Amino acid sequence: MQIYIWTIILFTIPLLDLIRVYDLSKKKWLIPYLFFAPHLPLLVYYICDYLPKSSGISYVLFWTSVVFFQLYTTLRVHFHRLRKNESGSTRIGILYGGRNLIHAGNIGLYLLPLWYVCCYLLLPKLFPALGNPYRIVAYEAPYESFPLHTFLISAEVIYAVIFVWLFLANGCLRIFFTSRNLGIVKRLFICLFMWVPFVQLYLAHIMCRAAKDEYLVAVHRRDIEAFHVQDDACATKYPLILLHGIGFRDLRFFNYWGRIPLLLANHGARIYYGHQKAWGIIEENTVVIAKTIDRALEENNCDKVNIIAHSKGGLEARYLISSMGYGDRVASLTTINTPHYGSELITLLNKLPDSIYRFIANCINRPFILAGDDKPDCYSSSKQLDPVYCQEFNEKNKDVPGVYYQSYGSVMRSCFSDSLLSIPYLLMCTCKGRQNDGLVDISSVQWGNFRGILKNKYRRGISHGDMIDLKREDIKGFDVLNVFYEIVAELKKNGF
Repeated sequence: MQIYIWTIILFTIPLLDLIRVYDLSKKKWLIPYLFFAPHLPLLVYYICDYLPKSSGISYVLFWTSVVFFQLYTTLRVHFHRLRKNESGSTRIGILYGGRNLIHAGNIGLYLLPLWYVCCYLLLPKLFPALGNPYRIVAYEAPYESFPLHTFLISAEVIYAVIFVWLFLANGCLRIFFTSRNLGIVKRLFICLFMWVPFVQLYLAHIMCRAAKDEYLVAVHRRDIEAFHVQDDACATKYPLILLHGIGFRDLRFFNYWGRIPLLLANHGARIYYGHQKAWGIIEENTVVIAKTIDRALEENNCDKVNIIAHSKGGLEARYLISSMGYGDRVASLTTINTPHYGSELITLLNKLPDSIYRFIANCINRPFILAGDDKPDCYSSSKQLDPVYCQEFNEKNKDVPGVYYQSYGSVMRSCFSDSLLSIPYLLMCTCKGRQNDGLVDISSVQWGNFRGILKNKYRRGISHGDMIDLKREDIKGFDVLNVFYEIVAELKKNGF
């Protein structure tokens, strides 16, 4: 009779999940499952040994239920689709499922020692006839020095460890191959150090956080019309000119602006890139930008353009408007994290001996020369971000009437917000202790109609590079694509 009860239990659990009475992937069901499932072979062995002997159909049904239970539950947990995938994306469902598998693996790791403690301390008291299944049986005869019982214990421990480890491996592989937040550097770091004990836990945490952020952003975007329809919401009266910041170029295969241009283009925006030099001084770069504007005016048969500029590109746009007489050809200028009053980071670097400063600048120039840049000048272009220089720059480049100026900024919450800007962020904090985006202080980004500091309520914060989707990373509580969509849609609404 007892063997039929166990048979019914082992058949019922998968069937209840199959008809969706409960969800085996949820923690309240997953914890008891992970407590017993890794040890099912040994449990079955001792159930058969403990229960009264029987034969025939009862044993056939019992073993069928065991195989069915183990196969179904293992496949269900490893390859399940999220039953409540609120993102609406198959990729996100696979990604977030990987996060759940890593959590399952971690739960399993904690439950393994708890299981063995229970077997040694509690099980003999609850089931005296069964006793401790891990007891070592001693045999005196030489041919029984390694009995079957001892072999089963060793095999069971190995099986349990592999059973739990597969959850971690499957989850990590899912996130590694489907996440967009990890990036090349993090993936390389994972490949190099995923085999190091304890470091694995930290890397798994990074992967889980990346998966969760992408899932939450995807859920948020599902309800935003901008990501699901193609219309003319961003079809501004005048074309858009996107100006990059210092140290970057407008490359064909790596867009400085990440996924932003594609989204804007899907909503009717006409986009041009500044194509100024990465380490060119303001006066030289504005000549290149002027040619881009002239071409945009000619191709669109219009008399003005809208400029959206990031970082140093905002200073170049202001010089173009004020000093080069392009005020009558620019309808609006939107600056993003532009150091209008300079960067305190340059103030700190100026304390270095000039010879060392020039040496560092020349080291930065060399790879750009090899990449085909024409005479990069890191020394002079970076010096133009000095607060003293910017003060003189602002006196010479006043706002031109008729041009609409607006500005945005952001702040990092900590040095862990952006690994690329951790050191600059800390240096900026030691300078004046004020909030910054890793390169620019919040007081320096304000120009014209200041639209505020963009931030999220989480510890991640928004860095200098996050503001232009540089790393194509989905950040929880902040959607840079929607920010630019709203900026351009508002420009259209205001007649620009």
